[in-house]
Amino acid sequence: MKQPRASQPIMLTGMMIFVMLLVVSQQVQSQLQYDFYHKTCKSAEKTVRRIVRQAIHSNPGLGAGLLRMHFHDCFVRGCDASVLIDSTSASQAEKDSPANNPSLRGFEVIDDAKAELEAICPGVVSCADTLAFAARDSVATLGGPSWKIRSGRRDGNISIKSDVFANLPPPSFNLQQLTQNFQAKGLSQDEMITLSGAHTIGGSHCTSFSNRLYTFNSTTPQDPTLDPQFAEHLKQQCPQTNFDPNLRIGMDSFTPDRFDNKYFTDLTLGQGLFKSDQTLFTDDKNSASTVQLYSEHRPVFNYNFVKAMIKMSEIEVKTGLQGEIRRNCRVVNPAH
Repeated sequence: MKQPRASQPIMLTGMMIFVMLLVVSQQVQSQLQYDFYHKTCKSAEKTVRRIVRQAIHSNPGLGAGLLRMHFHDCFVRGCDASVLIDSTSASQAEKDSPANNPSLRGFEVIDDAKAELEAICPGVVSCADTLAFAARDSVATLGGPSWKIRSGRRDGNISIKSDVFANLPPPSFNLQQLTQNFQAKGLSQDEMITLSGAHTIGGSHCTSFSNRLYTFNSTTPQDPTLDPQFAEHLKQQCPQTNFDPNLRIGMDSFTPDRFDNKYFTDLTLGQGLFKSDQTLFTDDKNSASTVQLYSEHRPVFNYNFVKAMIKMSEIEVKTGLQGEIRRNCRVVNPAH
């Protein structure tokens, strides 16, 4: 009598695993909704917008801080507000990584928004959604575009300092390294270039780019892709020794407090502040053509920036029963 064959183990190929992960990711993202808080906290977005506008009118630099904070959050464990969690005696959190401290600003703005949301709708609006709203409203307040956000993100309860350098691109990356870093998060090279346009607002400390002025490599002390006159200007503000550690140099030398396309104009002139900025124009003809396009056509940049921001804001989001709704964005909820 013929014996039945034993069942064979199913071998998953890399492509099969990728497809399965993609399906799961799409299912999670599909749980995000426009007007998610329409019934549970109707004034949520309006409340965040008002507080963000007030803060930026008092200190325009906070707009760049909030936008940067959203990016730093999404690239580490997804858009789950883990960047907002404070360190404890038992664990160092993301915000205390050298990549985040002291460069990230605006935590107090999120605190203020969350406190007001908790007063009117306790336990309803997540910190992750609050941060996504705040980043969008920062761009609009500084003269950039606005857009509708699908919400329903839940907050993570894990924040680990060492995760930051493993996920965020440093200012020393070249085009290939940047492309690979963004592709690992599901973003294309064009989307990476577009999102880099966020550097049209805000500033940076001398330590983030001074190597391009004095110690670029063993044979060339100064980065040859830097415009010489711009380099001299930077050297006056950032001397090799005894520089002001609190000084912030505008990422966009034209209009650092206005969201426009002048960042890309800087790149065409050899005036990108970071190597990871200037590389977008110098390393590849295709990327250079995108930079040139954005420098000449602000509406095209705005349109693509909105699309890329929406996509970035949904990286590895937690929804449904995942995560939690933190009552205080700085700490995870106490265990019951």
